[in-house]
Amino acid sequence: MAHLASSSSGEPRDSPLWFLWEDHAIWLTGNSRDSFPKRLRSQPLCAIGVVSFDASKGVLRHVGIRGVARVHDMDRDRLERLVSRYLGADRSQWNPWFVERIVAPLDLMIEVNPTSVVARDMSYFKTGPALAG
Repeated sequence: MAHLASSSSGEPRDSPLWFLWEDHAIWLTGNSRDSFPKRLRSQPLCAIGVVSFDASKGVLRHVGIRGVARVHDMDRDRLERLVSRYLGADRSQWNPWFVERIVAPLDLMIEVNPTSVVARDMSYFKTGPALAG
């Protein structure tokens, strides 16, 4: 899950979204009714945080991206690749209710081109740096 940080009237906003890293950019989805694409059209500077966390294994990794967003019409092929990351490659196994109500109405893609990227592995929080892996 990626957390998109944007601004509206000088106030911060956070939108949790599925994402795809492709073509040196992070891709997000939305629809014309969502507020975050409207915010990004007027103020394209944004930040994205992605965290991989597994307490049982002691894994804690973070990637922070600052960048510039561009809102595009939907690319159905890219949407298929993005959704496959979360629901699996076999489309016949996708939940029809979810596809009909959540995926089908998506009509926008947001491309965020990074201006800076910070990656941190803090996995040693549980075991100490000598045992992190």
